[in-house]
Amino acid sequence: MYSFEFFPPKTPAAEAQLAETLRDLEALQPSFVSVTYGAGGTTRERTHDLVVWINDSTSMTAMAHLTCAAHTSAELEEILTRYAGAGVQNVLALRGDPPKDLGLPRGELDHATDLVRLARELDTFSIGVAVHPEGHPASTNAGEDRRRQAEKLAAADFGLSQFFFEPHVWFDFVDDLDRLGVDTPVTPGIMPVTNVKSVKRMAELSGADFPQWLEDRLRAVEDDPDAMHRVGVDAATDLCETLRAAGVDRFHFYTLNRSTATREIYANLGLGPVA
Repeated sequence: MYSFEFFPPKTPAAEAQLAETLRDLEALQPSFVSVTYGAGGTTRERTHDLVVWINDSTSMTAMAHLTCAAHTSAELEEILTRYAGAGVQNVLALRGDPPKDLGLPRGELDHATDLVRLARELDTFSIGVAVHPEGHPASTNAGEDRRRQAEKLAAADFGLSQFFFEPHVWFDFVDDLDRLGVDTPVTPGIMPVTNVKSVKRMAELSGADFPQWLEDRLRAVEDDPDAMHRVGVDAATDLCETLRAAGVDRFHFYTLNRSTATREIYANLGLGPVA
């Protein structure tokens, strides 16, 4: 099972870029694609419109990200009801954080599991949750963090992981879930690093470790975008190959609304041609 993640574009140029990416990646026949969500401003509607458009206008199945942050229960119920009415049956339930610059409230629901329960009451959604193999960035107790993630997965149909860069991170995480009795399927998140500065910042915010060996390889070619791209694709390919050798048969690719790196990894893994 292979899936891709996108975010709603904010400008006409970004819309054109995403349209090209969707055309390119549709040829790879993913199991589904997901669209991220922001709690404030017009992002809410852009997510809804993009998810519905993908379902209606392409051969791909779209999943909508949805956060508890900055929402009342009634608002979340209305959003989910709209999705169900539009034929969208796949939701990734997230706690999320309200954008600091918009002064939005925390929201009525405290945890992703609360949103999972709300969605189950409303319709027969397929519901996923996000997990953090290296621990949630707000967590200060590793054991408690694992237990909370196990509880969240028990309430959901599947999990998608935050990206990580070294195989042992995944194996340690899965071993811990096994000890906690988790049998919900979880898909590892893969982020090909084609821009070291931006992805390192994303890793810091998400709680993912950015290993020194990878940064060193990327910094060595930082002035050559093509060479940096190759290093990032090769590192992601190696990670996938190691996971596959251990029996992993599903991957969720963070595309950053670009298709080239994902298509090249696909080809390297023998999953399909570079479309």
